[in-house]
Amino acid sequence: MARITRRTVEAFEFCGKEAWLWDSQLPGFGIRVRAGGRKVYYVQYRLGGRGSPSRRLRLGVHPVLSPEAARSEAGKVLARVSLGGDPAAERNKMRAEATISMLADRYLAEHVAAHNKASTAAEIRRIVDSKINPALGKLRVSDLSRARVKEWHSAMQAAPYEANRCLAYLSKMMSLAAKEWELRPDNPCLGIKRYPERKRERFFSDEELQRIGAALREAETRKADHPNCIAAVRLLAVTGLRVSEALALTWDEVDLDRSCLRLRDAKAGSRTVPLGNDARVLLSSCERVGDFVLWGPDPNSPLSHWALRNFWDQLRIKAKVRDGRLHDFRHTTGTYAAQTGANAFLVRDLLGHKTLAMTGRYVERAVDPMRATANAVAARIHAAMAGRKAKVLNLNTLR
Repeated sequence: MARITRRTVEAFEFCGKEAWLWDSQLPGFGIRVRAGGRKVYYVQYRLGGRGSPSRRLRLGVHPVLSPEAARSEAGKVLARVSLGGDPAAERNKMRAEATISMLADRYLAEHVAAHNKASTAAEIRRIVDSKINPALGKLRVSDLSRARVKEWHSAMQAAPYEANRCLAYLSKMMSLAAKEWELRPDNPCLGIKRYPERKRERFFSDEELQRIGAALREAETRKADHPNCIAAVRLLAVTGLRVSEALALTWDEVDLDRSCLRLRDAKAGSRTVPLGNDARVLLSSCERVGDFVLWGPDPNSPLSHWALRNFWDQLRIKAKVRDGRLHDFRHTTGTYAAQTGANAFLVRDLLGHKTLAMTGRYVERAVDPMRATANAVAARIHAAMAGRKAKVLNLNTLR
């Protein structure tokens, strides 16, 4: 017996037979090592007094589960036993009755909430609610077969990118079910081939931007759509923001005096986005109701990705832009920035791509040429969407 710490666990080795190390301070808490060196934490308890049969509950594998986390879980188990519970029996019952829907709830609550950003968590929840639960939610975890997963994945082949994201999230759920929660022995998603994903670098032409702008003006005239859907498309067009960044944008991140956005939680970390004149005018005209720049039916909540996507699908049909995506405004910004004469460093920083120094100081190093780039790009896009011919400026003339 010894106190189970990271040091004692690392020193604990297989010695030709199954070996146990029991904690000297928390009775019932231990770790087992077998051939191959796999170390697993357990907690052992009795439901009755001395002489009654003992039960063991597997807590997790080292080093996925740290000694401190395993000790904490063991303490919770023993506390439940002292109150009359039987955690091992409860787990067996869960194994027999758990459905994919129940597993998804646990995945969202215990894993996604702890390890993923809010924007990623929202996307995972959307996939769970729209793709996983409707098709698989009523199945028991133990009954999900590889053939059923393959059939489900194949049904989404018309949208290969989303089909692969769905399979990835389901695979993570099943991996947790097998390796950490012991609800089944394997992951049936392993080995299922993903669809090829063709990288798209599409950008809008001046003519397409003119048609999009005309469709936006028509939507404004009708006043049938939520005004922030229109504002969202215009904001994406003149800033090159990611859709998730635009929808999560709050007013305290907008600095119109210094012509920039100070994003706290972008995809690659916090970053500063320089604003051109047209972007400043657009943001100045937005109605300030709550915290979010782009709010939905509830002024205290951001505009939903679903609502914006539906609006965009209808808008691009009216604009006769067959295969355009909202993300293509970002490609358009990068392409037009390069055409102004901006070098790769400026284009990368303008779009907020990941660099070696994720601090935002890179903006301060080249703030004037970056703002000139943002201004030239936004002016060209805004002019095209307004139905005017935009002049292509060379960045070298702006320095």
